[in-house]
Amino acid sequence: MDVELRHLRAFLLVGRHRSFTRAAEQLFVTQPALTRTIKQLEDLLEVRLLDRDTRRVALTEAGAEFFEQARSAVAAVDRAVASVRTTTPLRLAFTWLLPTPWAQDAIAEYERLGEGSVTLVRTDEPIDALLRGDVDIAVLRDPRDVPPGIRVLPILQERRVLICSTRADLPPDQPVPWSTLDRHPFVFNAVTGTVGPWSWPEGAGPRTFVETANYDEWLETIAAGRGVGVVSALAAQRTIHPSVRFIPLVDAPPSSVSLGFVLGDRDRVKRRFVEAGTVAAAAGNDL
Repeated sequence: MDVELRHLRAFLLVGRHRSFTRAAEQLFVTQPALTRTIKQLEDLLEVRLLDRDTRRVALTEAGAEFFEQARSAVAAVDRAVASVRTTTPLRLAFTWLLPTPWAQDAIAEYERLGEGSVTLVRTDEPIDALLRGDVDIAVLRDPRDVPPGIRVLPILQERRVLICSTRADLPPDQPVPWSTLDRHPFVFNAVTGTVGPWSWPEGAGPRTFVETANYDEWLETIAAGRGVGVVSALAAQRTIHPSVRFIPLVDAPPSSVSLGFVLGDRDRVKRRFVEAGTVAAAAGNDL
């Protein structure tokens, strides 16, 4: 057996993340299969590339040198393939407000890898779009009730803030503890929202919930003073409405941002976008 491209890709992912678990997730393989691939590579090269124990994975001196050479080799192959391949854009679904700058960095990294471009698809039902095959990957915030056929890979976390009417009886410059949300009617988006009755144990949380069906209804209901809501801090940067304001939350659980996809069709491009998304997340901080 000769050294193959799959050996190099597997090694590069393990070396980048210092984790067999994370690399296996990105390659859509089991961890034992990935371990076998790395052992094959080390046997073929007759050199130890990785030091690993139960707590950590590290590059050996030879592994660090090989990592740079392997990265250049794989990049050259990717450029050669991209120069002759007719590509179909990857379809990326999202419900609202793609995380910034993660989304822009992930798309740029994906296109740098040579798989083609990305088409953005706005939908209130990303899970259904994945199951129908209408999109390749979906950006999911705190996904709930995900069917077995969909893989979910956490990418990053976002801070949460309180949103309320400008007329609400809340100090504008004083953070609100998460534990005090039960004192206010709580407005939630039942379709794409990340915080709602499901966010508290039964019998806990706000006494009154006001249900809405989409982002616009949710925003206008809060602006009308019918209750408060919780949203990612990104919304405070991107939402302009004269009748709402945002207040920091104390001890609020973070919002998880994940990539969802169905294995099978177009796995190569999905794997590449997962790789690009992970690189983009590692380059920045949680939002």
